[in-house]
Amino acid sequence: MRVPRPQAEYFRYAGPGIVRAKAKASAPTTGAGRAYARVRRLLIGAPLASEQEIEERLSKKKALAIMSSDAISSSAYASEEILNILVLAGVAALSLTLPIAIAISAMLAVVAISYRQIGYAYPSGGGAYAVGSANLPKIFALIAAAALLIDYVMTVAVSTSSAVEQIYSAFPPLYDVRIEVSVAAVALILLGNLRGLRESGNIFALPTYVYIGSALFVVGSGLLKAFVLHDAVATGYHAANVPTPTGGFEALTLLLVLRAFAGGSVALTGTEAIANGVPAFKPPEPQNAARTLVMMAALLAVIFIGVTAVAVSYGILPTGEQSVPALVARVSVGTGPMFYVFQASAALILILASNTSFNAFPRLAAILAQDSYFPRAFAFRGDRLAFSTGIFALALVAAVLLVAFKADTAALIPLYSVGVFVSFTISQAGMVRHWFGTKGSGWRSRLVTNAFGAVLTGVVAIVVASVKFTAGAWMVVLLIPILVAGMLFIHREYANETEELRVREDLVFGQPHRRQRVVVPVPGVTRAVVRAIAFGRTLSNDVRAIYVTDDVEDGERLRARFNRQLPGIPLVIVESPYRQLVGPLVTYLDVMEPDPDAVTIVVVPEYIVRHWWERVLHNRTAERLRRELIGRPNTVVALVPYRREPAGEHAPAR
Repeated sequence: MRVPRPQAEYFRYAGPGIVRAKAKASAPTTGAGRAYARVRRLLIGAPLASEQEIEERLSKKKALAIMSSDAISSSAYASEEILNILVLAGVAALSLTLPIAIAISAMLAVVAISYRQIGYAYPSGGGAYAVGSANLPKIFALIAAAALLIDYVMTVAVSTSSAVEQIYSAFPPLYDVRIEVSVAAVALILLGNLRGLRESGNIFALPTYVYIGSALFVVGSGLLKAFVLHDAVATGYHAANVPTPTGGFEALTLLLVLRAFAGGSVALTGTEAIANGVPAFKPPEPQNAARTLVMMAALLAVIFIGVTAVAVSYGILPTGEQSVPALVARVSVGTGPMFYVFQASAALILILASNTSFNAFPRLAAILAQDSYFPRAFAFRGDRLAFSTGIFALALVAAVLLVAFKADTAALIPLYSVGVFVSFTISQAGMVRHWFGTKGSGWRSRLVTNAFGAVLTGVVAIVVASVKFTAGAWMVVLLIPILVAGMLFIHREYANETEELRVREDLVFGQPHRRQRVVVPVPGVTRAVVRAIAFGRTLSNDVRAIYVTDDVEDGERLRARFNRQLPGIPLVIVESPYRQLVGPLVTYLDVMEPDPDAVTIVVVPEYIVRHWWERVLHNRTAERLRRELIGRPNTVVALVPYRREPAGEHAPAR
């Protein structure tokens, strides 16, 4: 005997009172919906079930490509930022370039050690926000979150504009379309990330490793020629080679050195991304994240110091037409194929550096949403288990920035790195409090490391904000409290909503204890009206219809038809001499037989058109009425849709 189970195609029995939806249960049923689903599947892939999330986790190799590209790629412009400042003081100041790069790398080591500890202590992710929430007043956690969100947006904008700079350094004619190329690059990264973590790792891993290999080759070749082969070109800086800056030279002061240090400190941006995304790693998550973080810091330090050393050895200075890494590559490997491989991979990794933000920004936004400090849509995972809302929001804001600043890296850099040092400071201060509370094995040495790091990065945050303030950092300083205020407002709204909806756990609810009356606004006797009245009769014995018209005689004719075809349903005629519909109807509901203990259920019949173009033929009164009634005390609005079936398929209305 065969037992038909029509639900088996859409649901699977999973236990008493539990059925599990299959993919077909969510499949679109309209032609347009199916076409959209095919395009979506082509662009971002087939939907993934929740249990496949573990398969989307990252190995260390893929994580290095996805989460470290921001930090590693900063070697492409950090050296140039130091030189841009020191050149203002002439040849005497340029000798400080390498020591400043080494000092920045030492600070990188301190920060990396701190975030390695955070990954183990807070494996659920969140980085500075998680540490601040657990150990400091909540306001500090929100400041860290706001600073990081801003910095992630700036990472996308700066990395993309810098990538385009590498491209037109090799192909100058592309300078005129740099904005269009930048926005297109953001769109491609957006698409790659919507496909999910594993897919984006497959897409972005190769360019990252090509850049690492080519950068190490360029640095090694340059250092070999300069210090082993004693290449004659490597003659160092000469006063005649140092261009006179606009406005003349400046004195070599501590402030100038601090400005150069602040400029080069952009090399540390992205260091925190791995600690923020520990849950994205394959098990054991903290251990894999820690190893990836150490590898990232080591690669960044080697490439950053190497590029700076070669630039110093050869007396390379920013020209405005070609980037410092491009000039380093020219003197190291010439202008052959290796030069173009390096330039192409540098451009690609700079574009992919924004991928770090596309991983970290949505995860941080999702954690904030789960804590009710961000709209809850940011916590929703899309078809590919990616936080789609955060990905779209990041891409949109970054694209607006690129257009507003004309994809000019020099104009965007002053807004960069301020937020990240604020988060560094808060996270390490929180870890100091953490070690005081836990006092586990080796806690004193870890506490000292975090305390030193908190002081160091706090000083750098003040320096970076002050020296870049007038150049544009004031916008970041202003935006952080605005974002924090917005998050506090969202949290308050959610808290109020929760309190309004709270139900005491000791209450037991039975049958409705309040009188219910049903009102059905009608345009006449139609199939939609008949269905709405039939539904209303299931809710209450007190059902009445209301007809708003400017023609009383027409209303009386409708009343006669009602009495004949819908016996027992009284029709109230509301004359509207000013030809308004919604206003008189809502006012009638306000004054009709006032009863504070009664619930008025307004059942609105709604005709659903079959084609999109038919919407222009209807005035959409049902929607207008629903909007007007939503929120009215003691009122429930129920829409009863009626859709016309193809000819011959519908049964007579009853």
